[in-house]
Amino acid sequence: MDEQVREPKAVLFSKRFPALASPTPALPYPMRATILTVGDEILIGQVVDTNAAWLGEQLSLVGVTVNRMETVGDDLAVIQEALEQAFAEGDLVIVTGGLGPTHDDVTRNAVAAFFGVPLVSDPAILSALEARFAARARPMSEKNRVLAEVPVGFDVLENPKGTAPGLWGERTVGGRLQTVVMMPGVPYEMEAITTAHVLPRLQERADRVVLHKTLLTVGQGESMLADQLGALDDLFDDGLSVAFLPGRGVVRIRLTVHGSDRREAQAALDRGLARLRRDLGDLVFGEDDQTLEGVVGAMLVERGLYLSVAESCTGGAVASQLTSVPGASHYFNGGVVAYGNGVKTALLGVGVDALDEHGAVSEAVARQMAAGVREALGADLAIATTGIAGPTGGTPEKPVGTVWLGYADADETHAVRLQLTHDRAINIGLSTTAALNLVRRQLLRKDAVLEA
Repeated sequence: MDEQVREPKAVLFSKRFPALASPTPALPYPMRATILTVGDEILIGQVVDTNAAWLGEQLSLVGVTVNRMETVGDDLAVIQEALEQAFAEGDLVIVTGGLGPTHDDVTRNAVAAFFGVPLVSDPAILSALEARFAARARPMSEKNRVLAEVPVGFDVLENPKGTAPGLWGERTVGGRLQTVVMMPGVPYEMEAITTAHVLPRLQERADRVVLHKTLLTVGQGESMLADQLGALDDLFDDGLSVAFLPGRGVVRIRLTVHGSDRREAQAALDRGLARLRRDLGDLVFGEDDQTLEGVVGAMLVERGLYLSVAESCTGGAVASQLTSVPGASHYFNGGVVAYGNGVKTALLGVGVDALDEHGAVSEAVARQMAAGVREALGADLAIATTGIAGPTGGTPEKPVGTVWLGYADADETHAVRLQLTHDRAINIGLSTTAALNLVRRQLLRKDAVLEA
């Protein structure tokens, strides 16, 4: 949002949040929710619904149980039928999509009709919309005026990332509070509204404490981690649940504890985390929202080191991961994508003899690539990737998925062989993760040598 319209818009919306100024009484029963996604484009497969997965995780963090996730089309009657079913099963419905300015955006109309209230134009929203368009020297279409329509009695939730605000409505039926929250379907807008407004309100109502912590591991698969941890009866007896969430080279292990006392729940969670960290050692590289590239970058900064990369089979993916972190220039000074053998020899100093004798996908070439890029770019340490990503190009001696990772610093060079899959995208992703982890493990090993 432009700086010149951000402040007046915030002032306009601030008058609409009196409920957030005082504590909301906790409900005497657990909240049960339906996540309702609206949009024909999702039903026909043009758009993948990532909102429901994200919302499900976030709601669980504040003690809300998700009963159902459902997707419906842009149809008034169908949306109302979904609302009827959702409130028959629970107390909270989170709706995403259908709040835009076009004819097929009917969510606010459907919800207003379901609650039996009319839509009215909110002058604060309309003024903010006009200011937003004026600041960008763009005319505001008459269609955009519909974005200011609010069901009577609903609260407006400011959208810091877009034009359509979120809407929060409540009513009591049969002694139970029913709550519906409408948000835009654009993921980054929905996430901003949820984080700023929805989750804080729901947290205030929670009848229980739900604490989560996720440990991030790299270097072993899900089954190997489970074997290493052994029986988890001690964690279960302490009220914890454990979930293994595998990804591309990284496995997340999530610990969850439910309780009525926050201090006791936190103590149980801390005991579980200590147990897992003890048993997994340096397979754990971080927690929660940390990334491997971010952790590696922080380790390099802490030690005052610069890294360079030479890539063949990963085609720049390692450099891309490293530079996705803000401030990467403090530890990453560059890379070379040496896909062809001529580039390997001309820019990285790889010997023609090594290529002829061992081939481009070999320990010797991986080591020479790493050493060459380190010297060429003046880095403290370097990594290299060379392999057969697939789906073609393999041989009996070097099947698809064969990858060599090279490492070089002032003291040593060495290489590690990986045998991966037949899927090109998976191989590139796994090789990239393994290369970053190679740097991390080397730094940890050198620390251990210095401490010994």
